[in-house]
Amino acid sequence: MQVVYQADNVVEAELLKGLLAAHGIACHTGGFFLQGAVGDLAASGFANVWVGDDDVEAARALLKRYEQGEFGLSEDEDAD
Repeated sequence: MQVVYQADNVVEAELLKGLLAAHGIACHTGGFFLQGAVGDLAASGFANVWVGDDDVEAARALLKRYEQGEFGLSEDEDAD
């Protein structure tokens, strides 16, 4: 397994886990509890998204589309 994304927080990591799963890519999220060990440092950058070695390329391509905003709501769509 390899880390394909370092999310800003647990919520983003779990969102991306769902996105990957919806596209047939099994993944694991972790590292959440490490933020409690850093004391006064920023509690971000500890939420990792892992995929199997065979899925790394497909996952990175999908996550690149996410970073480019391809999966965001348009102005015409309602978030309800």
